[in-house]
Amino acid sequence: MSYVENYLAEVKTITEQINQADIEGMISIILDIRRNNGRLFFLGVGGSAGNASHAVNDFRKIAGIESYSPCDNVSELTARTNDDGWESVFVEWLKGSHLNTKDAIFVLSVGGGNSEKNVSVNLVRALEYAKKVGTKIIGIVGRDGGYTSKMADACVIVPTVNVATVTAHSEAFQAVIWHLIVSDPRMRVVEMKWESVK
Repeated sequence: MSYVENYLAEVKTITEQINQADIEGMISIILDIRRNNGRLFFLGVGGSAGNASHAVNDFRKIAGIESYSPCDNVSELTARTNDDGWESVFVEWLKGSHLNTKDAIFVLSVGGGNSEKNVSVNLVRALEYAKKVGTKIIGIVGRDGGYTSKMADACVIVPTVNVATVTAHSEAFQAVIWHLIVSDPRMRVVEMKWESVK
């Protein structure tokens, strides 16, 4: 098979293997957050940070949920990184945002954070704080899900079907799954633009 054929075959396999019950669990938590006037805080680094920013838009505009990502304010993000260090950048931002029990952390990550391997430790510190506060944790992650999958109340792990394309598939399926969630009739509070154009 060509690379294109193989990649698209992997996408089909991942789609067939996604745990739908985990998605339903995430939807249930998010609906509760909205009912209780809570907020969603999207955390991600690298490509997942870009996805977090996009997801904030969708959950605010389509689902009517107050949502934020620390990566949307580069001045604060870099000031905190410069002054306090990369590992604490998310947890300190969450403290400044007065994270509470009505809120949820929504992690988008390939690895989910791993202190032992020194990968995305900023996610680990943020989730430790969320647990301490009593905040719900949800996520869409790849590989084995790392710290996020261990701590989450609901988490979708994008199945690994090829170790050479873990990042590409994990980040692509973050978008597939959050778009599934915001377009669910239970979640939508406004019609999406192109679906409403006659």
